[in-house]
Amino acid sequence: MSARVVPLIAAAATLVATATAFAPMMARAQAGRTLSAPSAFAGIRDPAARSAAMFTEAGKVLQHPRCLNCHPDGDRPTQGDGYPHQPAVQRGADGLGVTTMRCATCHQAANFDAGHVPGNPKWQLAPVAMAWQKRTLGQICEQVKDPARNGGHSLAEIVEHMAKDELVGWAWTPGVGREPAPGTQAAFGALVKAWADSGAACPTR
Repeated sequence: MSARVVPLIAAAATLVATATAFAPMMARAQAGRTLSAPSAFAGIRDPAARSAAMFTEAGKVLQHPRCLNCHPDGDRPTQGDGYPHQPAVQRGADGLGVTTMRCATCHQAANFDAGHVPGNPKWQLAPVAMAWQKRTLGQICEQVKDPARNGGHSLAEIVEHMAKDELVGWAWTPGVGREPAPGTQAAFGALVKAWADSGAACPTR
């Protein structure tokens, strides 16, 4: 065997070993970017456990930075992977910012990728009662289905909002430099609907 071939074989073996070692990690990362369909939970016999499992799957979206950033625990939103918004904007009485620094000053009707500024016609913060940061998934679930905290909406209206609202849909087209929420809005909406239809049980944590 040529002396030149041996190093090439060794390098190839190293590459294969490295790829093999990272395969489980890559598979887990890919799994985090997808959403299972409601049918994937059909094997769970207990109805409440099945319902809670579907909400847990939907929680991959609800607890993703694309959602948490606009559901802050306080008056200052976060951005990116969850760091404080710059500049230090505040919620304001209507969730659209204070008089001197309104959301629409920077956030226009569409993403401005050249400036890395996200945008949507409905851009604003979620109501204080719907703060999700620092909450467990079980606590978020209780908030989502509680009319006293979700703006007086029924479960059917919540499903419609999550499945079709364009501001919610922005989470899957967030513009350059931002990771989209897992799955698709349609897949997310299907999970939320299946959860609501199956009794809207909440995870225990």
